[in-house]
Parts: sequence; C-alpha cells; structure tokens
Amino acid sequence: MSKEILTGNELISGATVYLSASGDWVEALSAARLFEKEDAAERDGAVAATKATGRVISLEVEEVDVVDGQIVPKRLRERIRAAGPTAPLTLHGQAYDRQHLGEDGHVSI
Repeated sequence: MSKEILTGNELISGATVYLSASGDWVEALSAARLFEKEDAAERDGAVAATKATGRVISLEVEEVDVVDGQIVPKRLRERIRAAGPTAPLTLHGQAYDRQHLGEDGHVSI
C-alpha cells in the first residue's frame, strides 16, 4: 500500500532531506516518517511549520512504497535524489564532499 514522505532541500547545504518521525530533518531516506492517507492534516501541519522556518526549501510530498522493509520512492527523480549525485563531486580534479545537514534540523508541529 502506498504511503507518503516529506522531502526537500536543506537551504544552507543543499542536502536532500526527509522529515523523520521525531520531527527532525535527516539525510537518510530510511529514517523518513511514513504518512498514511489519514495523516494528511498532520503532514500538512509539518509542511506549514517547515515553511515558516525557511530552513528547508522545495518541500514535496512524495508517494513511496515499502518493499522488504525499505522505503522506495515511486518517482524515478526521487530515487535518484535519495541515492545521491550520479557523478563524482570534483573541483579541479580533486574529489570533495558537500556540507551536510546541521544539528538544528528539528521542526515542531
């Protein structure tokens, strides 16, 4: 059965992030909170609270399936975002890692 998650990009680092069950924004798709269809009011409250902070942008509600205990986004675009860059991150031939989500990624609903 289809479920939903909240995803976006952390403004400072650009990281793809997911709202967790504890209300924190995390980088691991596996830690994303799964919303059922009847959780729409709670999900929409989380979207509104997040927009008010301005910290996470490009918020989207994504449909996912749970297959063998793993969250699998239905859209190819979201599967690519969850897996990370499709090419190595390099600058002048040197590999680098982007910034990661900071410590204050919590959203109170």
